[in-house]
Amino acid sequence: MQMTSTPIKIGLTNDFIEKTKQEVQPHWGKLGWVTYKRTYARWIPEQKRTEEWFETVKRVVEGNINLDPRLHNGDVAPELFEELTTEAQQLYRLIYGLGATPSGRNLWISGTDYQKRNGDALNNCWFIAIRPQAYGDSHIVPDYLDPKQPAVSMPYSFMFDQLMKGGGVGFSVVPTNISQLPPVAAKIKLSVVISKDSESYTDSLAVGAIDREQWLAENDPADVLYYELPDTREGWVLANAHMIDAHFTATNPNQVKEVVLDMTQIRPKNARIHGFGGTASGPMPLISMLLDSNDVLNEAAGRQLTGVECTDLGNMIGKAVVAGNVRRSAELALGGAEDDAFITMKQDQKKLYHHRWASNNSIAVDSNFTDYGPVADSILHNGEPGIVNLELSQNYGRIADGRQEGIDGSVEGTNPCGEISLSNGEPCNLFEVFPSVAEEQGWDLKDAFALGTRYTKRITFSHYDWEVSRKMIAKNRRIGISMSGVQDWILDEFGQRVVTGFTPALDPETDETIQKPVYDQKAVQRFDGLYKAITQADQDYSDALGCQPSLKHTTVKPSGTVAKLAGVSEGMHFHYAGYLIQRIRFQDSDPLLPALKACGYRIEPDLYTDNTMCVEFPVKAANADNDNFASAGSVSVAEQFATQAFLQTYWSDNAVSCTATFQPEEADQLAGLLKQYRHITKSTSMLPYSGGELKQAPKEPIDQATYEARCAEISGNVEATFAQQNYQEQKDLVLVDQTDCESGACPVR
Repeated sequence: MQMTSTPIKIGLTNDFIEKTKQEVQPHWGKLGWVTYKRTYARWIPEQKRTEEWFETVKRVVEGNINLDPRLHNGDVAPELFEELTTEAQQLYRLIYGLGATPSGRNLWISGTDYQKRNGDALNNCWFIAIRPQAYGDSHIVPDYLDPKQPAVSMPYSFMFDQLMKGGGVGFSVVPTNISQLPPVAAKIKLSVVISKDSESYTDSLAVGAIDREQWLAENDPADVLYYELPDTREGWVLANAHMIDAHFTATNPNQVKEVVLDMTQIRPKNARIHGFGGTASGPMPLISMLLDSNDVLNEAAGRQLTGVECTDLGNMIGKAVVAGNVRRSAELALGGAEDDAFITMKQDQKKLYHHRWASNNSIAVDSNFTDYGPVADSILHNGEPGIVNLELSQNYGRIADGRQEGIDGSVEGTNPCGEISLSNGEPCNLFEVFPSVAEEQGWDLKDAFALGTRYTKRITFSHYDWEVSRKMIAKNRRIGISMSGVQDWILDEFGQRVVTGFTPALDPETDETIQKPVYDQKAVQRFDGLYKAITQADQDYSDALGCQPSLKHTTVKPSGTVAKLAGVSEGMHFHYAGYLIQRIRFQDSDPLLPALKACGYRIEPDLYTDNTMCVEFPVKAANADNDNFASAGSVSVAEQFATQAFLQTYWSDNAVSCTATFQPEEADQLAGLLKQYRHITKSTSMLPYSGGELKQAPKEPIDQATYEARCAEISGNVEATFAQQNYQEQKDLVLVDQTDCESGACPVR
């Protein structure tokens, strides 16, 4: 048989793409094209413009299909080349039509030169345990360390690195982790210096830096730990590691009392970041972070850090990354269920506004935990903590498949939105299908989900920077095939919501009366069948690749920006309202604003952020006129819990991201519902429903008449208007409030 030589590149021809554009129309939602253009269309320097959708999909699909490891293991059979080319074409048609999409991370990074160097950025989120760990064979290792020996800085270096690559990070500060930290050995004097040659000199002095030349004139660098940061992401990470490790005897054997970090080489504010995209912040956020973090460590001198202090160090990092202009930091801190200081840490308003806003906070529980009264009370005060049941994740896939002792025994936490339970160093690797849209465009859902399964499987063969991640990814090959627009599809497919009622029953452990949900049995069979199609697709592809099947396969991600592309409900969540005003914030220099204004959209300065404009979009939910339609403002909190339990039982072997909304009169139900579903739901969070009372609220419910009146103000097509205006100097900026997650927790790109 004739063989071809490697390397092989699978590509999509222009003829195929033009044919697809004639045959398939993208299912843009009301906000779809604007959201895409603003968030995922990459800058093409040689043409001085951003991508169009057909170009983005081509980049994304080619970047993924060429990760198939069989293309990189010697000669490639022509049959394999043909097979993968056909699959690339199917993926292109599916994604181009918006019947499904990979995660927003993939829409932004897949197929770029950045991806070829670094596969980390293809994954949405990560998890790391806050305890001393070895750097090992990773791309970042401080030169003063033995990479095989544990260091306190390692998990924070991992967190900082992944956040700056655009991923979210969950981290665990449960007592079993914190107890492994050595005492803080000594206080450290931290000096941050910068030269007058830097464009950031004046701004850096304003946040606590000092003049480098003056410091050198008065001090000898040989007497301190002196680190001159290179102008790289790694330089920022290593600066933080130098500061942290100097506080601990094991990593500071010479007992250095002063650390000096030189910021002179860091590029100035608004300089372009060529690899990842966007513009730089200058060194100022980093300087503030380092000085504040050093204060936390100095305060703990002579004792172990607490869970709260370890969370503060993570929050300082998140705050600095947000201030970096390019990325939204997404963090989840997982604390102990008995750590009262952790549970109430956000009630310190001064620290909340300074840095503690940077993480969602949850507590780790098991199925024996039943004291949900204090938890519910805390939720009423500030919407936290969420609940993460590690025992269920360690011993269950789908609840319907029963307990499987230790099936996922190394799970220690979760990603920031809670849909994927993760082991130390592991990422979530996501793809979602929009079932109603896919079926409307003629897809058999089993085929669409199978394509997503193969897409995510290939991502596990990327290059990963951290040894701890490489080991865990190779071991688990975990994927997360999700569906979004769940409520839309259920109404389309079954004519009613999946929870058809409740019947009284006794909790066998407590003899308390509970309201047990009744589910549509056709829905049970349909979800079960799709799940089994995914596991079979994974088995078949794993056999072809010669690797083990994925440990777990399915999830429901919260979805935010990506759901807006197709105009479907977000993850498992009910539409916020049948009719609403959706507000999106743009930098005031964004080239889309003139086109939006020309089409009649209402635009006004943002009340909360300088140099930002707020644009109002009238939106009608799918099925808003259906008698069985329910919104987050009308559906009971009990039905939301029951819906999450349905999906955890029959669909997701990972977890289901759910933020249940409740009305004031439902507050007394929260503790009971958390207790009732303790053997079923792996993670959950709750928030009071807001009817848009705040000025310029992201979502404001309206009635049908107001919706129609607002639509009448709009004329013309934004996409066509934007093209006609022919902007030559488009910007590569980041949407202020659009994320991969409905809750706003996960990263933009």
